[in-house]
Amino acid sequence: MSPLLADVTLATPPALPTPHSLNLWFDDCLAKITHLITSNTLTKRPSSYSKPWWTSELTQLRRIHHYTSRLMRKNQTSPALARVARNTYFKAIQSAKRIHWSQFLANVDARSVWDAGMIAAGRAPDRFPTLANASSPPEINNTLLQHVFPSRPSPPPPLILPAFKDVPPVLPAEVSSALRKSSNTSAPGPSGIPYSIWKQVHKANERLLPSLFTPLLTHGYHPLAMKKANGIVLDKPGKPDYRTPSSFRIIVLLETVSKILERLSALRLASAARSLGLLHPNQCGSLAGLGCFDAVATLTHEVRLLQAAAFKVSTLFLDVKGGFDNVCANKLATILARGGVSAYLVAWIKSFLSKRQCRLIFQGAPKVFCPVAVGTPQGSPISPLLFVLYIASLHPTLPQGLTISYVDDLTITVGSDSVRSNIRALQYYFGTIQRQGADLGVAFSVPKTELIHWRTPKDRSDVSFAPIVINDMLFPPSQVVRWLGYWLTPTLHSSVHFLRRLALAKASFATIRQLSAAGKGLSSWCNRKLVFGAILPILTYGCDLFVPDTATIKKLNSFWHAVLRWTTNCFYTTALGALYREASLPPISSICKHRRRSAAIRLVCAPSEFNPATARIPESVPTWDQGRSADDHRFLLRGSPKAVHLTSWLGPAVNSAKHLPLDSLCHEVSDLIEEIPILPLASTDLVALPLSRIPSVTYQALRVPLLQSLLADWLYLSPPVPLLYPYSACLTPYAFTGLPRFICGRIHQMRSGAS
Repeated sequence: MSPLLADVTLATPPALPTPHSLNLWFDDCLAKITHLITSNTLTKRPSSYSKPWWTSELTQLRRIHHYTSRLMRKNQTSPALARVARNTYFKAIQSAKRIHWSQFLANVDARSVWDAGMIAAGRAPDRFPTLANASSPPEINNTLLQHVFPSRPSPPPPLILPAFKDVPPVLPAEVSSALRKSSNTSAPGPSGIPYSIWKQVHKANERLLPSLFTPLLTHGYHPLAMKKANGIVLDKPGKPDYRTPSSFRIIVLLETVSKILERLSALRLASAARSLGLLHPNQCGSLAGLGCFDAVATLTHEVRLLQAAAFKVSTLFLDVKGGFDNVCANKLATILARGGVSAYLVAWIKSFLSKRQCRLIFQGAPKVFCPVAVGTPQGSPISPLLFVLYIASLHPTLPQGLTISYVDDLTITVGSDSVRSNIRALQYYFGTIQRQGADLGVAFSVPKTELIHWRTPKDRSDVSFAPIVINDMLFPPSQVVRWLGYWLTPTLHSSVHFLRRLALAKASFATIRQLSAAGKGLSSWCNRKLVFGAILPILTYGCDLFVPDTATIKKLNSFWHAVLRWTTNCFYTTALGALYREASLPPISSICKHRRRSAAIRLVCAPSEFNPATARIPESVPTWDQGRSADDHRFLLRGSPKAVHLTSWLGPAVNSAKHLPLDSLCHEVSDLIEEIPILPLASTDLVALPLSRIPSVTYQALRVPLLQSLLADWLYLSPPVPLLYPYSACLTPYAFTGLPRFICGRIHQMRSGAS
């Protein structure tokens, strides 16, 4: 197919096109490419009835079973003989399944190890949508579409599509960057062409996709062929009643070629939004370099800072109702145009959000494309960015507080002399944000609102149970709030969070351990890969911000030791120091410290104008730029005798209980900065690099001593090894761990002196 694609040339687009003529040109060009793909590429035909464990012996036994059953029905043989043939057949099926599963586990490699984990986890059967007011599949289809995609006015398309000026053409490097970030396992849209095929197309002819996308951006138009999508109907888990449309969700599968163009536009829009200041500094999520940690770290830091200034602090947690579905294309285009975004991008986004079609997929569905009115289609690479730009105005500046959001999860934090004053302030600010959201067509899911009154660990005053009234609904303060995967308590104690993470890790381990019994199953190498990728992230999530106490560390270690014994197939009596080294996995306490140091390195290497957590670290800490946040309340601590300031970056160890969270976090990497003097980032070694690459190069340079410090902590915190144990600690698994589990386990046992 590659030689054929290399010779493909696309027709010239019309000079002054209409939407109809540009659609015809795009359909012809896309059909020319897809015809070559479909005619020269073999398609997969997966079947849910395929049986990889089937053998020729089972075919013979099935024939005998059916033959004896027919004879028994004709009274030509005894029922006992037919029963023996039936039992022999079904027992052979069980034996064949067991043998095939054992062979599959014995041959698992780096790619198929995750398939084994998915098979062990199992999958719930699909639930057929049974709705109260719909009795046939077409009625169910229409009811779901009307519920999920309610009708709303759509802007009429322009009669003529003029060419915008100064539109940069799509470069092959841009397409390569977009394809590099696309997963080959992502489900394709209606055409069924995955990303892997488009990667081969671009590799064979680098000018093909750019010449297909450039006229679309030049005229600010998204063709109708790329607005069609499949909607997979899935049930929401844990619903009490599945007879209402709200108990189901629709996963939209867009065309992969359309998502390439959407990702290109998202990269251009993100760069323009950063430079034009269209994003609020306290917005996290859906933006490169920002995650849940940055939002939660900023929130907890401001809470502790206001508490250090002798204020009572309260936070209101809000959730935007509908999220992406409530974005109005006309209002979004107005926001972008007023902000200074290029006219071609505004026109393309407006076209992208209008005249979309969806085809629902469920058992018995009519499978016809129906026009739907969506805000921003979920699953699109550009939808999260469009949504955060749309709600950027819902972040008011508070005199003694903070508004921070992660995509559609928004928090309002205020501090004052009393909890009652906080409640009045929260009600006022919520009303303000609600009115601003109503102007945008955005509402809040009030029943999901949560309130928390923060306390210091040494606060001996009476616990406040003062509720808040929002839209005639009463919300008492919560003792535990789950936000972005972090369990937050009024005192910000870490034990509740880590005990919840421990329960989740145990549930995951109970599923994964089915893949390997004692002496059989997956190899130690595959087990370690599953532990490192599926159990350790669950167990240590949040350790970049919270520090587990001694009692919690004991419980985490107890579970971690059981996981390591299962990984290596070692005995219970194996010395813990040797067990860590045999598994090539450090103790939990070392991993937690390493994660905190990694988070601190990422903060000091991030630009403060883009990261709200970086903008709040002390000025004495060397960072990419010395800018700090305008709504940082550190000025409230000036002259306070109770405040403990981090005045020296390279000072002695700090007390995390007395210092502010970000201060103590960043201070943990001061020894690493001493070894590699790259910060402040004005080093003469980095002058020749592009400005945008300096933070990433600095981060990669600091990761080397970071791993060395992890090994040093491992040796310091690990229990002693046996006297005759000669092997050192390393983070790379040994070569023999790829051997069968029984042999590998015996080697581990002999090396550790327990065999």
